[in-house]
Parts: sequence; structure tokens; C-alpha cells
Amino acid sequence: MTVHGKEIKIFTGNSNPALSSEIALHLGLGMGDALVTTFCDGEISVNIHESVRGDDVFVIQSVCHPVNNNLMELLIMIDAFKRASAGQITAVIPYYGYARQDRKSKARDPITAKLIADLITSAGADRVLTMDLHAPQIQGFFNIPLDHLLGGPILAKYFIDRGFLANEDIVVVSPDLGSVSRARSFAQRLNVPLAIIDKRRPKVNMVEIMNVIGDIENKRVLLIDDLTDTAGTLAQSAHVLMSQGAKEVYACCTHAVLSGEAIRNLAESPILEMVITDTIPLPHEKHLEKIKVLSVAPIFAEAIKRIYEDVPVSPLFA
Repeated sequence: MTVHGKEIKIFTGNSNPALSSEIALHLGLGMGDALVTTFCDGEISVNIHESVRGDDVFVIQSVCHPVNNNLMELLIMIDAFKRASAGQITAVIPYYGYARQDRKSKARDPITAKLIADLITSAGADRVLTMDLHAPQIQGFFNIPLDHLLGGPILAKYFIDRGFLANEDIVVVSPDLGSVSRARSFAQRLNVPLAIIDKRRPKVNMVEIMNVIGDIENKRVLLIDDLTDTAGTLAQSAHVLMSQGAKEVYACCTHAVLSGEAIRNLAESPILEMVITDTIPLPHEKHLEKIKVLSVAPIFAEAIKRIYEDVPVSPLFA
């Protein structure tokens, strides 16, 4: 696969090598030869063992746990490729960490999502490819091109294949007001009604459910969000939905952060199935029978191919 006389090369950090290998496999390519390790004092060491001069380099790295290590790996790798005269460097970030710090919600708050965008740009990235940013306005934090893929079509296809399409006893539920647009789009894909949970959050990682807006009585409900961290919102939402007459509760999200008591919260919740993607790797100790993992490798591979060949990425949003 050669365009403009340059080669395409795929490299990965340590955050999600399994996804990176699957993306390369879909492209019919091998992984680039690079080693990312740490010195004894914890500093990150990057060694590139092949020439990238004039090549289109795609660095695949999710900014997930351990967030700061993975972020530094990404920045240092980008800098290394820039200094090695790569023709174009694309930062492929399936999960963009720090995205929840996208605005000042109180006095003297940082806007860390903007800071991360500046760091990626300053390191030498020419463009960014990511999926389901927590806040869409983060796209405007970058002064370089950014392609924003959607996880919704992947999740929707799974439930359509399960018979949820245009089914009269299915309702899509937004777990909060901030996710209404995403849930509405998801409901339209399935051609089913939408309900909304009005919640209050007294403090970080603590949710108080207030009210369910919409008809969910004797329905199978499908909770949809962009990410789940401690799974407190999803678990509490599921309990409330069941208490207000829902027949069954399913949940899905693109990014499964699953920190803290997340696995316990999911295990003890009435959620029958939790569908996630592999933008963040799921450690063995976090596997539950009710968790289903879908791969985003095909859509990222297609997006990388389209970027390399200078053709529109927008058809992937359909």
C-alpha cells in the first residue's frame, strides 16, 4: 500500500498493544520495530529500530491507566519520529484521557483537555485520530486536523443483530442530561423511543438519581454512555429503572475505564449485559460474564487507510 512514494508504518506504545496489532493486521501490515521501556528511575525510553524518513507514521496509544505514563510515552514517541524525519505523524488515540476536564466548572479549575491537545501538537503530531471524545468541543482545542470516529455505530450494530431494531419493547435511556444527544442518535439508529435520567452529582464519583423522564414501564431498556469509570452512574441508574417498572436493563459504552469499585458495581447491578469496546484494554481480573467486548480495530484501520490515501473519512460516520 503506497501513496505519494511514501510508506505507511504503524507503531504502538504500551497502553493497548493488542488493539494496535489487530489494526495492523486489518491493514495487512506488520508492526513497526520500536521498543518503549523505562529506565530504573522511571523515565521513559523510546528506541526506534527502523528508518521512518519520509514515511507516514501512525502512533497508536490510548491515554488510559496508567494515564500519565501512557501520555508521556505518546509524546516522547511523537518527538522521536519527528526528529527521525518522518513525513507525517498521526497520533491515533482510541481513548483520549483527561477529556472530562474540558471546561472550568468552578473557579481556578484547569482546562486539562486543552493542555493535552497543546502538548500533542508541540510534540510534533501533524494530525490526530480519536474516538468518542467526552466533550465534542475538544476537537477545537487542536490547531491540527482531527478525525473524530464514533463508537455508536459499532454498538448499535451489535444490538441490531440481537433484534433490538424497531422493537416496540425497547427504550434507549440517557443516564444524564449531558448524554442526551448521544442517546438520541443511538435511539434513531435503532428506531426506538428515548428516555432520560435526571441526576444530581453531589460530588465526584457520587451520583444521586432524581427522576426518569419517559416511559420505561415493562420495557427492556438500553443505557448508553461514552464512558464508564466507577460504573456508579450505570449501576444506580439500572436499579432506579428496575424500581420504576423496567423489565430488563442492558448497558453499553465506548470507553470502559472501570476504575475503583467498577467491577463490583457492575456485578451487583441488575444490568444483564454490559457491552464495551476495546479502546481501553480489559485486564483479565476485570472480566465478567456479563461484559461483552467489541473491537474497534476495523474502523480505525479503515480510517488510517483513508487518511493515508487522502480520501474522506466521513463515510465511516454512517
